[in-house]
Parts: sequence; structure tokens; C-alpha cells
Amino acid sequence: MSRPARYDFKTRPVAHPSALVVGDKYRFTVLTDGLLRFEWAADGHFEDRASTFAVNRRLAVPDFYVWDRGHVLEIVTKRFHVAYNKKAFSAGGFVIHLKGAMSAKWTYGQDVSNLGGTTRTLDQANGRVELGPGVLSREGFAVLDDSKTMLFESDGWIAPRRSGEKKNRSDEYIFLYGHDYREAMRAYFAVSGSQPLLPRFAMGNWWSRYHRYDEREYLKLHDHLNKDDVPINVAVVDMDWHLVIAGKEIPAGENGWTGYTWNKELFPDPDAFIKKLHDRGMKVSLNVHPADGIRHWEDQYEEVAKAMDIAPKSKEPVRFDCTDKKFMDAYFDIVHHQHEARGIDFWWIDWQQGEGSKIPGVDPLWVLNHFHFLDIGRGNERPLIFSRFGGPGAQRYQVGFSGDAIITWDSLHFQPEFTATASNIGYGWWSHDIGGHTAGIHSDELTTRWVQLGCWSPILRLHSDVNPFNSREPWRYNDEACKIIEDTLRLRHRLIPYLYTMNARSALNDEPLVTPLYWDYPEVDEAYEVPNVYRFGSELLLAPITQPRDKTTHLGSAKAWLPPKRYADIFTGVVYSGDRTLTLHRPLTHTPVLAPEGSIIPLDAARRPKSGSPNPEAIELFLVVGADASFDLIEDDGKGTTVDDGDFELVSSSDVADADAQLSETVRFVHTPITYKHSTGVLKIGPVYPAHDPAIPSSRAWNIRLIAHTPATSEAGIRCTTTSTKRAKPVPYTTTTDATGTTLHLAAVPTHHGIVVELARPAPQLDVVDPLPIIWGILDQASMELNTKRWVWDNVFASPGKVEGMVNKLQTMGLERALVNSFVEVLCADDRYAERGGPVGEEDFEVW
Repeated sequence: MSRPARYDFKTRPVAHPSALVVGDKYRFTVLTDGLLRFEWAADGHFEDRASTFAVNRRLAVPDFYVWDRGHVLEIVTKRFHVAYNKKAFSAGGFVIHLKGAMSAKWTYGQDVSNLGGTTRTLDQANGRVELGPGVLSREGFAVLDDSKTMLFESDGWIAPRRSGEKKNRSDEYIFLYGHDYREAMRAYFAVSGSQPLLPRFAMGNWWSRYHRYDEREYLKLHDHLNKDDVPINVAVVDMDWHLVIAGKEIPAGENGWTGYTWNKELFPDPDAFIKKLHDRGMKVSLNVHPADGIRHWEDQYEEVAKAMDIAPKSKEPVRFDCTDKKFMDAYFDIVHHQHEARGIDFWWIDWQQGEGSKIPGVDPLWVLNHFHFLDIGRGNERPLIFSRFGGPGAQRYQVGFSGDAIITWDSLHFQPEFTATASNIGYGWWSHDIGGHTAGIHSDELTTRWVQLGCWSPILRLHSDVNPFNSREPWRYNDEACKIIEDTLRLRHRLIPYLYTMNARSALNDEPLVTPLYWDYPEVDEAYEVPNVYRFGSELLLAPITQPRDKTTHLGSAKAWLPPKRYADIFTGVVYSGDRTLTLHRPLTHTPVLAPEGSIIPLDAARRPKSGSPNPEAIELFLVVGADASFDLIEDDGKGTTVDDGDFELVSSSDVADADAQLSETVRFVHTPITYKHSTGVLKIGPVYPAHDPAIPSSRAWNIRLIAHTPATSEAGIRCTTTSTKRAKPVPYTTTTDATGTTLHLAAVPTHHGIVVELARPAPQLDVVDPLPIIWGILDQASMELNTKRWVWDNVFASPGKVEGMVNKLQTMGLERALVNSFVEVLCADDRYAERGGPVGEEDFEVW
């Protein structure tokens, strides 16, 4: 009998002998040219088992040199130079010099201004919390202490560390990559394991609420959402699916947080309930708090008790013990597998009971995350769990539950930074309680902005606590908020072609979906000064609005720094010159989403996407002209667990699976290559490969939205053709224009054919947008005296001059600062309109 999948954990923890430099009590492992492991063991016994952080130390050995000068040992790679006195590690005896463009020195024990990682939970957080360390710093080095983490034995079971104080035993890693942040993160993933590929459905909307639903209310809710064309992919049922109430449903005096028996008063037929959700296109997840084990009133108690050699008649509880393999086998093979056989797709592992267990160093959260993930992926199911962050290495277990944040603007304002910074410890799939969890205030505006942040976050999961006045149904907010929330939830599903491609990119190339700007611009101070601005995938830059709108302009605002390029807002069509700091202003309907010249963003063309998110019948392609662009649209049939790509070996060095174990579990991707050549103005789409794959439709319609670009000639100047092995054929199309640009609506084309779109002229440029209609709209909607509005318009904008003159006038008129700043943004957005030699930004004018 083969061992259960949960113990089939492929690791390569033993480094190549050639990577080791060993003494009686010290050992160095040169893992990469910028990653060094250093151990001290007073008893001379070093650790070669996999840890929660380090599962793969068997990497290609980099070039390095060793000089043993008797009392001093030196190790040199192209990135660092170690000098060590062979004694217990100390500041005076262990020094590393960083080589290359960024020369720096680290001494053992030195404090480093780490750029931060993430934290276990935001429970009861009201705004900023202290973050744990990541593996990046502006000094160019960062230490990860792995001395106390749990270990894995070769049989897949867990183990503690050898005992000993740090002075007697330590196990640490230092990342020495200077400002080469992406390379540092590749080294982290290489040792710690890549983020797994999420199932496609996880990219869509999740419904979750701590509320005592019954079947009728739960299904009525989703019927209402469906009627309103609001798609939901994941139905999370919080803890009240099981028996909870002490003295009524369970014995008096007992804790009802843990439970595994369906409440038949609320859900008379759980199998039928789950099937109805599946029939609506949704996956189902149940919340579990495992801390109190299996008690005598549970339906599964007798079977579990017998497995644990407990007499069922004794009613002795089967206590939770993550260190007992026998208990964990019963926990999975009996309790969870029986629920999964009924149709539960994955679990919300809501462990809140601390980090201790019977064995020092063994954290129950780690044990639950690790074994749940491997167990739910048994067979050929793509694994997914929803749980809490355990520490370095937790990215292997996908979606994180960030916890019960307080419902305030401060909490919302911290979450973009919190999400982006987590990538510094490899944790790319945070799921926040969108709308906030508890207490705080009811605010239509706050909830709307939170849902907008959710749309541009790794996971969008609506959630709220048990308070009956706290819920996330769009219709429980005012008409303005309801419409925007519903439109945002539809947009999230339309984004899934882009999101799923980024999901594959994360798994294949170790590129988290959300990353801080300083990953790409490490030498620019401004990139560190706007922590709420982040990259969203390969194409987009986000500046979420996380503060209330101004009472005069009714606009929210966000401070941003734009890297050196020209950008277009995909919602407004406004073009911005880069390499400057500015404040972006938007009405409640919009959040700033910017794409640089040379961007391609694929969306589902359906305005009312379906729950379940199948691969779409039609694609809408956002194209930002002005530079060459390419995008590889990635799709699959939802099967397989191990990332491989047909004829090409795409398994990264961080994949710890043995090659011969991949065959029955391989994900088969389907690719649609999309390229744009700026010099010729030619866009090419497809053909897909492999051709005729049943995972995607045999033919597709395409909408090509040219963001901030209006062709100078009629549509006759644009040619669309399809290519096959035989000959090119014209593709019928129509055009529409709006404030954001021009859209070409192409008829359906077989996906195994290529499409060529030749724009009206070579090297097309982004439009120079006239800011005056936008300013008129801001002034028209502003809450201020009508005569003042007319005075401002007549004196500044009715006969516009140069931008500098208009801005100087505005700043001497005694107007409210927010109003002036919103005008300055659009006037100075594009340096081509400003008729200046360089970009105009807040540094050019006094902006309050």
C-alpha cells in the first residue's frame, strides 16, 4: 500500500558536497553566488533535514574560492567575501563584504533596516502593524534565522530541531544581493519552494460571511447575486455549518468553535446543498477550527475513537495533537475525507490557538497547512487551502487569510502596502476581509474603496463578522455604492484571463502578482516613499485610493510616483508623463490603474461574466501603443498539479518534485502569443499552441481596445486579417470610440489561426488629451459657490495659455487646496500638453 499523498513531500535538503566548507563546529553552504548558509554546532552535528523554510538545498554549485589561512577562513564568490575566525559566531570574528556596484560590510549580529515581509495575522488590527522581516534591505543584505523551525523527516513526517541554545547551535542564511532584489527573491524561492499554481476559480470573487445562514437564506443570497449578474466563484460557509451552541446543539459548558457535524436544522440535506452550489458554478469551502479535536457528540466520533484506541462508550474526547501521526491520519482519512466525498472542495483552516504543541518548535499551524495542502491535492486535484501565514516557506501553501481587521480607513490604507511588502518574503496570495471584518463604522464610500482594492488584490473575498448590520451584499449600500460595487465585482471576473496568466507566471517564474515599485527601481528614493503604489502583474501600476474623498471636489486622492515612461489610465484615457511624483484624483467610480506604453492586458469580453470562470468565448485586449509589447496568454483545462509546459521544461530550480513523479500530474498549458510592433503599428494574435486543444474554444471573437489612442484616419485605414497555412483572409470588424480611446470589434476567428491587425499608420502615439473638458467636469460637480465656479473658469480656462501660467493663477486665487490640486494633476499630466522641455510634477509647483 502506497503512503498517503500528505506524506509524499518531495524535498532535496542535502546540499552538494562541493558547496560545503566544513570545520569541527562550523559549516558554510554556498547555495548561490549571493546566498550563504552558516551553521554553528558545538557538538559538531549539523542539520541536513528539510525545514519549513529550506526544502531544497541541492542547487547548482556556484563558482567560489576558499582560502584557509589557519586562524582565518575566507570564502569568495562574485557577490561576497567572507572573513571568519573559526570560532563561535561573533561581530568581531565573522564579517562579510558585499562586492560589486554596492560595496558594503556586514558583521555578525548587525541590525539591518529590513524592507519588511509580512505577519501572521491582522486580527484586531486598526491600521499599521509591525511586519516581520523579509529577505531584502537597502543595505544590500538580509539574514534569515532558521534555527528554531520545524523539520521534515525523509518519510514525510515532522520533527523538532536538536536541542541547544543559540550559542551552542544556530542555522542561518544571509542574502547578499545588494539591490538586485529580484535575484534575491529567486534565490529565496529556489531554496524555499515556488508558489503553487492556483486553480482558475480562485481568481474570481469569493463570498464569505460570519453569519448563521440556513440553506434557504444562503441559496437566496446567491440567487439574488446571480439575478443582478454578480458572479461568485467560491462559496465559503463559516463556522455555523456545524453544531455550535453550547447547551442546545452541544453539551453545556463546551466550546463550539471546533466542530465537524453538519447542523441539520440549518442544512437538512448537506449533500443537496453542496450540489446546488456546484450547479451554480461555485466551489465550496468550509471553515474549521481544529483545536478541540473530535468530541463525543460528533457524527464521526465513534469511528475516530476506535482508530485512536479509545472506547466510544467512554465519551473521552479525541484531543487534537498535531504531533501524533495516528491522530493526524484519523483527522484526514476519516473526518476530512468523508466531508470531501460529499463535495467540499477545500478548507478554510482558521487556526487561532497559538504556536505551541507537545514538541517544542512544532507549530500546529505549520503542520495543518503542510498536510492539508498535500492531502487536498491527492490524486490529480489541483490543491488549494485557505489559511494563515506561518513564516518563511509559507508561500508553498497558497492563499493566506490575513485576519479580522477593524473596519476603518486606517485599516484600508495599510492593506496595499501590507500586500506588496509580503512579496519580500515570497508570500504572494494574501486574501483580506474585503470591506473589513469587525467593529469600526458603516460607510458606503469606505466599503466601495475596499472592494476596488480587492479587485486589484491577489484574492477578492468579501467578508464580515457576525454583527447583523455588517454585511457585504451590494444592495445593502446606497445606490451609488451598490452600482460601483457590482461593476467592480464583474470587472474582477473580466480580469481573470490576465490574472490567470499572472498566476502561471508566479508559479513558473517566481514573480508574485503584487510587487513593490522598488523591486524594479531600487536606486530611486521615490520608489520607497510610496508604499501603497505597486506593480500588479507584468503590465499594470496601481495607486489605490484609501482615504475619504474631499467634500468640495468629491474626489479621492492617492500619492504616486511614476517610473520613467509614459502611462495611460485604462479607465479614463488620461496620459501621464513619468519619472515624477504626483497626486492622482478620482471619483468614487474609479481607482487609478495605469499601464505604460507597450502594454497588453487581456480581459474576458463578456460584460456579465459567468460564475465558475470558464475560459472565455471572446477576449477584449487592452493595447497601450507607444512601444513594442508582448504578452503570452496562458490557459489550461484545470487539471494537473505540477507545472510543466508540453515540449518545454519550465520547472524552475525551486520546484522540488522529482522529474519522474510529474508524469500523471502535469498541467498542460495552452498559449496564445500576442505581440505588438510599434515601428510598424502591427498587432499579431496567435495562433494558439498546441492547436485544437479542447481547453479553449475552437474560435474566438476579439475586441481590441486602443487605450488613449484614436486613429487619425477612418476605419478604412486599419486592416485586420487572419492567417492560416493556406492564405490570409480579411476579418470583418467595426469600431467604436469613447473617452478612453478606440475599440475594434473583430468577428470570431478559429483559434488555430493567427490574426494580424495593422493600424492606420506606423509608430502610432498616445493621444494628447485635452484637460479642459475634465477640468470642466470637476468644477461642475464641485460643492462650491456658483459664481466662484464661473469666475475660476472665465479667468483661467476660458482662454487657456501655457500650463505654468494657469497653475500660477490658480494658486493665487484663494481656492481650496484639493480643488487646485485636482486641476494641477490633469493640466500637468502630459508634458506634451504642457509644452515644456520635461515632465511637470508637484516639484514644479506648490501643491499642498
